[in-house]
Amino acid sequence: MADNKEALIKKDRLRFTKNKLSSTLIILAIIANALYFVSIYRSDVGSYYYKIFIGASVVYNLIFMLAAFLASEGVKNYKLSYAYVSIVLGVLQIARIFYLPTEAHNTQNPMVGFENETVMSGEQFTYVTVCLCVSAALLVCAGIAGIMKTTTLNNYLAELDKKQ
Repeated sequence: MADNKEALIKKDRLRFTKNKLSSTLIILAIIANALYFVSIYRSDVGSYYYKIFIGASVVYNLIFMLAAFLASEGVKNYKLSYAYVSIVLGVLQIARIFYLPTEAHNTQNPMVGFENETVMSGEQFTYVTVCLCVSAALLVCAGIAGIMKTTTLNNYLAELDKKQ
């Protein structure tokens, strides 16, 4: 009986509190993404990064951070669609590994004196891959937690409507 009462109180509290867990996880994912792009953009490897795809990468980073922040605000207020947006953003973070980092890691450095090295060293490749994987994991976890909490709240509110 006490467990049932505690579960009911926990559900009822959802009506009056924000989903801070999902929101915080998304903010941490944005920070991991910032660490990724700082590592990429501070690299000095001649003219390799001065191409159209780096411009697209900058634009994508801006859109990603805006979308992620919007998702963090949405899941904080128990909006189910934003939890799904968070999961999609997490999947896109994994896909990004195969775009810029992999390409740079597999390309020979164009600067004179670095003929036997790639544009992105193995250490930097590992670092940026970990940043993107952490960001992706945080986004997916935030989305799953958001779906679970929002569904619980919506079901509880439906029960309350039936009782009235």
